[in-house]
Order: sequence, then structure tokens, then C-alpha cells
Amino acid sequence: MRAGASNRGRATAIIALLALAAVLAVAWQVFRSDSAGKGGLAAGMKAPAIEGFDTSGDRIDLLDYRGQPVIVNFWASWCGPCVKEMPLLDEVYRSASGRFKLISVNVGDTKGTVNEFLTEHGISFPVLIDAAGKAAERYRVSALPATFAIDAEGRISHAGLGQITEADQLYAFLQTND
Repeated sequence: MRAGASNRGRATAIIALLALAAVLAVAWQVFRSDSAGKGGLAAGMKAPAIEGFDTSGDRIDLLDYRGQPVIVNFWASWCGPCVKEMPLLDEVYRSASGRFKLISVNVGDTKGTVNEFLTEHGISFPVLIDAAGKAAERYRVSALPATFAIDAEGRISHAGLGQITEADQLYAFLQTND
């Protein structure tokens, strides 16, 4: 009886590992796809409007940046991958901000929470507050972080989910705008 139970346990473990591998493979494809989720916006589509106020009270409007490449990044303070990519986004923003505009959109946090986060992490770029998630909804964001590159004509040239781990990723998104 013990040998049979042991074999069943191994079989169950193997099935569980195969199921986990399948889930991870699907997740990897979603995070590396050129779309911000199922039914999301894709390259070539017109970028939806983004407008609102940043944490300093300044108005941000995507239309004001027409003629320039724009990176739009959706994030939240409770999102681990978002928190990890913030210093990299800030580094690229500081070093290459003349090449592009950045619209950082916080989804769901209060202005106070966002200001605390920015101060705590030394982030210098402006952040638009999307507490109700309306901008994220227009961009069909299904998970965070989500990053879009928008060309000078207002069309999406890149749409993707997942943490940006290297500055070269952002520069590559911008290259598609040249």
C-alpha cells in the first residue's frame, strides 16, 4: 500500500510541476508581448487621451507633447515590479529627457501616498494621479506596470506589460519612434 501511495504522490507532484510550467510559459508570453494585455492597445493604434494634474498641481495633457516621442508608464505604489523599475525610469528621465517626454500615471493611489513614495524613493519626474483608473481604462491596462511608447504623430509604437529592467529597453522603445 505504501509503494502505491508513494507513486501517486510522485505523479501528483509531476502533474503539479507541469501545470506550473505551463502557467509560467503563458505568463512569460503575456509579459513579453507587444500588447498591454488581452484586448489591449497595440502598436500602430492612435494613443488615447491622457489629461489630468500631477502631484504639484500642474496640468498634464498628452496633446501638448504632439511632435515629440512620449513614454507613458502606468504604475502603483503597492506594485512590486513598479517600485523596482522607478529608479531606472528616473535615471533615464534625468539623462535623456530632452529626447522624449514621460507621462508617469499612478493608478489608484492618493496624492498623499504618491508624494510620500516619490520623496522616499527620490523620484524627480512628474506623476499624474489616476485615482479612479480612468486613464488606465482608456489604455486597457490589465496589469501593472504597463508601458507605452507614443510616436510624434500620436500613435502607439510599443505597448507592453511588465517591469522594465534595463535602460536599453526604454531606448529601444524610443528608437521605434525615430
